Formats: sequence, structure tokens, C-alpha cells
Amino acid sequence: MAKQVSDAQNRWNHRVQWIMSNDFVLPDTPEVREDRRLRARRDYQFFVETYFPHLATSKCGKFHLDAANYLLKHNDTRALFEWARGHAKSSHLSLLIPLWLKIQKPRGMSVMVLVSKSEDMATRLLSDLQAELQHNQAFIADYGEQVKSGSWAEGEFHTSDGCLFVALGRGQSPRGLKDRGKRPDYIVIDDIDDDVLIRNPRRVGDVLEWALTALAGTMAMGRGRFVMVGNRIGKDSILSRYAERPGVYHTTVNALDKKGLPSWGENYTPDEIRKMREFIGERRFQKEYMNNPINEGAVFQRKHIRFGKMLDLKLYKTLVCYTDPSFKNSPTADYKATMLVGKTAEGVFHVIRAFADQTSVTNMVAWHYTIMDFVAGKVPVLYYMEANFMQDLLLDEFKTVGNITGSHIPIRGDQRAKPDKFARIEAMSPLFERSLVLLNEKEKDSPGMIVLADQLLMFEKGSKSHDDAPDALEGAIWLLSKRTRNNDAPFKMGRRESRQY
Repeated sequence: MAKQVSDAQNRWNHRVQWIMSNDFVLPDTPEVREDRRLRARRDYQFFVETYFPHLATSKCGKFHLDAANYLLKHNDTRALFEWARGHAKSSHLSLLIPLWLKIQKPRGMSVMVLVSKSEDMATRLLSDLQAELQHNQAFIADYGEQVKSGSWAEGEFHTSDGCLFVALGRGQSPRGLKDRGKRPDYIVIDDIDDDVLIRNPRRVGDVLEWALTALAGTMAMGRGRFVMVGNRIGKDSILSRYAERPGVYHTTVNALDKKGLPSWGENYTPDEIRKMREFIGERRFQKEYMNNPINEGAVFQRKHIRFGKMLDLKLYKTLVCYTDPSFKNSPTADYKATMLVGKTAEGVFHVIRAFADQTSVTNMVAWHYTIMDFVAGKVPVLYYMEANFMQDLLLDEFKTVGNITGSHIPIRGDQRAKPDKFARIEAMSPLFERSLVLLNEKEKDSPGMIVLADQLLMFEKGSKSHDDAPDALEGAIWLLSKRTRNNDAPFKMGRRESRQY
């Protein structure tokens, strides 16, 4: 406990030093100061950049401005701001927007309650707010000395204009919370979920019950702003259940918007997001940055995805190269996927090469030539693609590259009437469980093999996650199985005996 107090105090000291190290000198005639205050009250972007340049290292995104303006105009609301990690949720909803409401005429809030997953986390958020009020000289110059009594270390403090700021941990009793007859009118619940809690539906229900009764009950019959902010780390979580409550104003901001562009383009580039996505893997990216939590291993479990040695190519009777294409090339489009698969005499399917990416048709065609060079004629390769994609656009691309290279890919369409995609892919799971699918250990760290493993682990009924690599794998396995069945069919040769009737 003493160490926690010491760490918190050290963090406070560093925060104060950081704030005081910034140059907050502003033009200081009475007229200029009044014009600045008037503009700051109506223009959130100006307010942030003027008084908090050390926090506003990037311009506000449109979603930041929309949230601030919504809360300014709606002093009686239930709201949920479901934003991706790294998108300044706490900075805006738990610090900057409350201070913006505080400087309004008339004042936009009187009693603020900051709630987080623990009392330590709540007081940490409160300490950031008090540090600005107590040591931000630009803010103090225009709005006067702020902190009057109390301390974040005690869980609450008063300001000279009559505001009260309080920190509460998840489940901590808030009953009787008011200040000189004034009840809380701005409650913000900041990142209340955690990975342990969301595994226990009963605990999730208990905390939501606490939030909607004991916590919301501190307001005067619900008057005021009751705000939750966080990202969706579990399908069943406090945030997800709160989102289902009637009358909740709900906005969702993912790292990538519907066009596949950064939602906070003022701060992040597409390349930065792409690199993070590749580094942490698709499942983690969907959970932390796209508000799309996925249960790993719902159908395919990690322990069943095995890597091992492949055979010499000459030992495979036939290889199938199967492609599941898409036409769009964007971070939100389907993946293009190409799998090179062989079957051993013992009936084990070997995934020799895997390519999967949200890329161009040209790159997808190039994968086939990489495979052709890799096989180098050692064994026949059957090239297949879903028949409904065998359109002129794709065929022309294959033909164009073939004319340039002098070698054409003999690709054909998979004509089968495919059943439901989920059922087809799910039907592969027993093969994985019985060790009848083996991935090439030499390709374990290749981008395509990583995508294949990730998409297998994320695969589940109703999921919004991509499944193009497993779909291509299923196509290759189905064709190899069909070919084996046909080749293994018994037959006899001989003269047919004549019969007399």
C-alpha cells in the first residue's frame, strides 16, 4: 500500500513538473483576454489548443468535437462513447470536456464524479484533472485560481467557483454524495471493464446494477450527464450491456472508418495502423482498435493448429492451389487468399504455402507465379478459383501477366454448388483436431500463414471477422479429398460374359 501511495505521488510530481515546464504565456490585455474567453466557450478546438497545447499534440478529430458539442448542448443525457484505444477517450471525456463545461456561462456542471475500474485508477484520473486546475498557468490566468480545498489523494477536491470533483472505484458506495445540496450532474464512467471481470457474467451484471442504481441514483432523479466511455473488449461486458439500455446516445469510433481510413487522421497514418495491425495480429486488432471482440478458439482451437515439416514436393501426387479473391483493395475489404495444399499418402493435408492480404488483383496474380516458380514443375499443380469470380476482369489480369512473362497460369473455376460458408469451414475442424491438417513450419512467420492461423482462431458463427483464408483452405482440401476419392474407387477389367435368355 505504501508503495502504491509513493508511486501515485511520484506520478503526480512528474505531471506537475511537465505542466509547469510548458510556456503558457498568452496576450494579456483585458480586451484580448475577454475575447479569448468568449471564443473558448463556443469553440472547443480553440479551447483545447489555447489552454492545453501540451495535451493537444494533434488536432482534435471530428468525433472529439462532436462529443464536446453534444455534451454542451445536452445537459440531461445518458451517453456512451465507444472509442478505440489510443483515441484520447480519457483526455477528452474525463478532463477536457468537463473543464470546458466548467467555464461556460452559466456554468455547465457543478459536481463531477469520476469512476474507473478501481479506486486507484479513478484517483489517477482525478489527479490529472487537479494538476491542470492547480498548475496550468494559462487556464489560471484567464479563469482565476482554481483549487480551494481537498486533494486527489483524498479522492475529492473543491474549486474556488464552487465545483466538487470526486473519484470512485468500481462498486464503491456513492450513496449520500452531494455538495451543499447540489447532487452530481456530470458522472463519467471511464474504462470500467477489464479482461478478468468480463469472463464472469454475474459480476458484469452486478457492476451494471450498481451503476444504474447506486451510482445513477446520486443524481437528482437522473438530472445531468451520465456518461460511459471505453472500448468494447468483450462481447458480454458492462459497456455492451449499457449500450443496450433504452435512450442511450451511442457513438462508436474505430481506428479505421467504413472507408478503411484512419478515424483520427489528424493523429494516425494508414501505414502506422497497418504496421500495428500486423504486429499484434488481427484478433487483437479487432478487439482493441475496432470494438469487435472475438472469442479465440470458438471453432478452431490454438492447440489444434499445428506446424510441422512438409514432404519433398515430388512425394505429393498432386497439389491444389486454391484462390478466394475479392475485388476491393482497402483495409476493410475482404482478403484475397491463395493456398497451396498437398495430401500425403496417410491422408494428411499439408498447407505448403499461404498468401492472404487486402491487396490488389495484380499482387494476387503474382502469388500464382511465386507458387509456379516454387514448385518448378516437380509435381502437377491444379489452379482453382471460385467460379463466380472467374470474370473477365480477373481473367484479363491473368492473361496480361501471362503474356508479359511468357507463361500462363492454367486456372479454372470451382463449379461446385457450395453450401453455407460457415458449415463448410466448420466441417474442417475435426481434421484439425485429428492432426490431419499440418501447416508448413518453415512458413510459420510468413504474413499469409499468420493471417490463416489468426482467421481460423477468430472464426465463429455470426462474427464480423474475415474468413477468406480458411475459405480458400477449405476449397483446396475439398478438391484434394474429391480427387482422392475418385482415384481410390475400385474397378475391375475383363470380358463381359454373354447371357442367354
